[in-house]
Amino acid sequence: MTEKKGWKEIPLGGMICEAGSSSKFKTGDWKSFRPIWNKEKCTQCMMCVVYCPEDCIPRKDDKRLETDLSVCKGCGICKEICPVKCIEMKEEGASDE
Repeated sequence: MTEKKGWKEIPLGGMICEAGSSSKFKTGDWKSFRPIWNKEKCTQCMMCVVYCPEDCIPRKDDKRLETDLSVCKGCGICKEICPVKCIEMKEEGASDE
């Protein structure tokens, strides 16, 4: 068995090859806020998809789909990065209407 490298031996410029691990462990249950996406207002710029640290915004044919709430941690990065403000963060348990 080879020993793991210490932090001093790891080369600079390491790569993160995949987004977060929540898709494997379904960590969305503990969020306090959830994103509500307004499809009509969305311009499909895909900024939310790119910036989501958990890769929980699926896409198809170059268009975003509904957020996968089973892996979303409710961080709100999608809301903050959205140029047209079509994502609102609602407190978990609050009505969508």
